[in-house]
Amino acid sequence: MGKKIFFSILVVIFLSGSSYSQDKKKSAKSDGPKISKSDTLKKEKKVKEDLHLFDSDEIMHISLRFNVATFLRKKSKTDYLDAVLTFKPGEKDSIGTNIKLKSRGEFRNLNCYFPPVELNLKKSEFKYADLDKIKLALQCNTGTEYEDYILREYLIYKLYNVLTDTSFRVRLLSVDLIETQKQKKPVKQYGFFIEPLEMLAKRTNTTIIKSLALNQKSIIQKSVDRVAIFNYMIGNYDWAVPGQHNVRVLKSLSFEAQALGIAVPYDFDWTGLVNASYAVPADNVGLPSIRDRLFVGICRTKEVYKKDLEEFIEKKDKFYSVVRDFPLLNQRSKQYIINYLNDFYSQIEAKNDITNTFLNSCKKF
Repeated sequence: MGKKIFFSILVVIFLSGSSYSQDKKKSAKSDGPKISKSDTLKKEKKVKEDLHLFDSDEIMHISLRFNVATFLRKKSKTDYLDAVLTFKPGEKDSIGTNIKLKSRGEFRNLNCYFPPVELNLKKSEFKYADLDKIKLALQCNTGTEYEDYILREYLIYKLYNVLTDTSFRVRLLSVDLIETQKQKKPVKQYGFFIEPLEMLAKRTNTTIIKSLALNQKSIIQKSVDRVAIFNYMIGNYDWAVPGQHNVRVLKSLSFEAQALGIAVPYDFDWTGLVNASYAVPADNVGLPSIRDRLFVGICRTKEVYKKDLEEFIEKKDKFYSVVRDFPLLNQRSKQYIINYLNDFYSQIEAKNDITNTFLNSCKKF
């Protein structure tokens, strides 16, 4: 009973930002950082298991204390390192728990100074809602340029959230990376948690489809068209249903559900809207710049495309609000994003409208 109460307290502090403080003892071992178990706290009020980690837009402060040098040298996607994950709900308050972490990703793993990270919470004191692992996106490198990139990518997830609940939610983070082996200043940067696929499936009453032998015809028409048009809007050609490349596929569990899947896009750094300096179109794509758009959705009639576009026209003001109301981007960056979206909407309104563009490069099945 005491463990359940302690767990409940951790959840409340982590998610609501309530001001609780704990004393924690730390011990340093050669195999990585460790902290002792926290004292048991008592609280009469029960806390529901349904946690709300991704329901807030407030920035969350965390730190990761581990052997950063070894991590950056090896960037291993198979071997976990011991680490201490600390949540900071208040200026003077913190909650630490032992976890393990490893590198993940493809391009950013090879080409970025800081690769994306997978946090393993299986044996941590902070474990909730059957959440075993969670993805953490970090800046590719230090500096304001890379800070801007990660914030833009975070915003793209928020833009897709405007269109549908069947989308990955994200939580913006202020991250301190603390080296355990040497006395160095923490590396401070922005990042974000990405909602685990299992959590997304549970939230949307869907099941995960793991098959890689799919194509766009395997997906509900409205769903795959939405993904295709959204990716065109943000300048992303780097996605495909076959192999589930930067797309995950779910299937509804409702009684009336079709046999077809629901496409959920992710990984948006390689887009014209982010416009990262390291993002260069592949030679076989035929684009002079990552800012240029390419539609790679399935071929439809003009009438179907126009029907699909109604959703984007309806959500236009909300898209712009997501950008304008985001406090962490500077005005220059916001204006770039707005201009990039303006170009998309100008194509919709043009005499030689956007449906002709779609038909020129769509995929025939």
